[in-house]
Amino acid sequence: MVALIIVIAVVVVLAIVLAALYNSLVRSRNKVDNSWKQIDVQLKRRHDLIPNLVEMVKDYMSYEQEVLQNVTKARSQAMQAQGPADTAKAENMLTGALKSLFAVAENYPDLKANQNVSQLQEELTSTENKIAFARQLYNDTVMSFNNRVQTFPSNIIAGAFGFGAREYFETPEEEKEPVKVDLR
Repeated sequence: MVALIIVIAVVVVLAIVLAALYNSLVRSRNKVDNSWKQIDVQLKRRHDLIPNLVEMVKDYMSYEQEVLQNVTKARSQAMQAQGPADTAKAENMLTGALKSLFAVAENYPDLKANQNVSQLQEELTSTENKIAFARQLYNDTVMSFNNRVQTFPSNIIAGAFGFGAREYFETPEEEKEPVKVDLR
C-alpha cells in the first residue's frame, strides 16, 4: 500500500513538473509573438509615414523620380514581407532607399526648409529608433525562448509538443561594416 502511494505521489509530482514546463514554454512563445507584433506596429507606422513624405517631396524633386520610385517600390516589398528574415531584408532595402531620398533632399534648399518635410523626417527618425528598440526586445525574447526549447529538461517537452526555435531579426552583413566618415 505504501509503495502504491509513493508511485502515485511521484506520478503527480512529474505531472505537475511537466505541466509547469509546458506552461512556461507557452508563455515564452507568446512573449516572442508579442514582441514580433511590437515590431510590426512600428513598421506599420513607418510604412504609413513614407507616402506622406514622398508626396511632399515629389513637387520639389521633379528630376529625381527614380529615387521616389525606389522608395515606393521598397515600401511595397516591405509591406508584403513575411517572417523575420524576409522582413529584415525588405526593411533594410527600404532603409537604403530612404537614405538615398534624404541624401538627394539635401540638394534642395527649399525642401530642407519646409517644416512639414522636417517634421516627417523627425517622425521617421523617431520611428526608426522605436523599431531598433523593438528589434532588440524581440531578439532578447527569441534568445530566451530558444534557450528554453534547447535546454534540458524543457527540450523534451518542447520536442514532444512541437515547440521549435525561432528566427532572430538579423542585420545583413553589409550593414555591420563600420561607417566611413570623410571630414574633408
